[in-house]
Amino acid sequence: MKTNLTMLTDLYQLTMMNGYYKKGVENDTAVFDVFFRKNVCEGGYTIVCGIEEIVHYINNLSFNEHDLDYLRSLNLFDEDFIGFLRDFKFTGDIYAVEDGSVMFPGEPIIVVKAPLYQAQLVETAILSIVNFMTLIATKASRVCNAAGGDPVLEFGLRRAQGPEAGLYGAKAAIIGGCTGTSNVLTGKMFGVPVAGTHAHSWVQKFDSELEAFRAYAQTYPDSCLLLIDTYNVLESGIKNALIVFDELRAKGFEPIGVRLDSGDLTYLSKEVRKILDDAGYPNAKITASNDLDEYTIISLKQEGAAIDSWGVGTKLITSYDYPSLGGVYKLAATTNREGILEPKIKISENPEKINNPGFKKVVRIYNKNEKCEADLIMLDDETIDETKPLEIFDPVYTWKRRVYENYTIRELLKPLFLEGKLVRERKSVYEVKEYAKKELSSMWDQYKRIKNPHIYKVDLSQKLWDMKNDLIASKR
Repeated sequence: MKTNLTMLTDLYQLTMMNGYYKKGVENDTAVFDVFFRKNVCEGGYTIVCGIEEIVHYINNLSFNEHDLDYLRSLNLFDEDFIGFLRDFKFTGDIYAVEDGSVMFPGEPIIVVKAPLYQAQLVETAILSIVNFMTLIATKASRVCNAAGGDPVLEFGLRRAQGPEAGLYGAKAAIIGGCTGTSNVLTGKMFGVPVAGTHAHSWVQKFDSELEAFRAYAQTYPDSCLLLIDTYNVLESGIKNALIVFDELRAKGFEPIGVRLDSGDLTYLSKEVRKILDDAGYPNAKITASNDLDEYTIISLKQEGAAIDSWGVGTKLITSYDYPSLGGVYKLAATTNREGILEPKIKISENPEKINNPGFKKVVRIYNKNEKCEADLIMLDDETIDETKPLEIFDPVYTWKRRVYENYTIRELLKPLFLEGKLVRERKSVYEVKEYAKKELSSMWDQYKRIKNPHIYKVDLSQKLWDMKNDLIASKR
């Protein structure tokens, strides 16, 4: 991927860059945090996705002459600034969690430490990438969690909010747990399985349903899965499917199964399952689609639906009930006139909108069974002695405290770019997917509930908490 997204930015990033340039502070160091304030779908966790796409973005940052001509035409920037942009190159540091990491509200998932003008420019694209892909990866994880281990296929391309949303949303869905996608371009670009059989239009094209099924079985005898609800599932669809299945078996092939895309999926799947079993096809699978999401899947499973795999489209690729992650990019520190990095804070009447100042890191606390217990946001120069008890406290209800012994910690933010150079090994989609799976397995089940999950503990170190409250008091 060589796509140049340098101009994928909000105009005010460029007007601020120009202002910094005019004031001579463009090369002051700035630290910005990327974080989100709420979990996707009001769930208990969020799966970060899009770090690989940010690597592509940073690696291709540069203004070409067409870009500069356009900016010149806006009559906002003089030739000095245009010339300054001509030589633009990212030379800063970026720290990020691993793609597929399970993270929680308020935690930095990406930290940009760079010359001010560079850190300002990259805000919009980074948020655009990580907000969308993280949203879809987490939605997919919830859907797969509801499916309880059944295969889930992503079928949302035609309902996605544009081609790129379909492309990268499908990738994110695979990372979130889906086993395949209908999106052929995603399959080609990222080496993931693609899946699909035929539509209702295939059946409608032929003079009869039986003729349509026979034609499909003749074309794909070793992977025959038939859509049986074009006319009537029980009166014609399953009966004609069985005729074709018998013909396939006589030729030495076994059918894959059938798909249901409408109607009462619980009732129909139970009836179809009984008919298939009675006809000698206990291994034939029943796949269901039809506007599914995690809530519908849970309901169907609770009702005893005989469904083996799930095709999920619109409500996954659009995150239908929760359309935006709402991640933000906030200044946490910048150099003062003496060149010393000093913390910065934004004050709000809404406590959750008051950012955590300073250059920070995030550590995860594990018990002796390698289960996650809590996360701690700390200043970058702080250390933890794992041989001693560790006490943490709720940053709002400070009387709520917990002491850990016999624990281990892991720092979650790792260098991605240092001095503009990529320093992290690239990973395939499947490596990221396995990492996300491992991350989820380290979380207690109460944090993974679809509804009313337990709230995971994310606390501040004493030093950071003191700094934050001192800054609030000084600004008040």
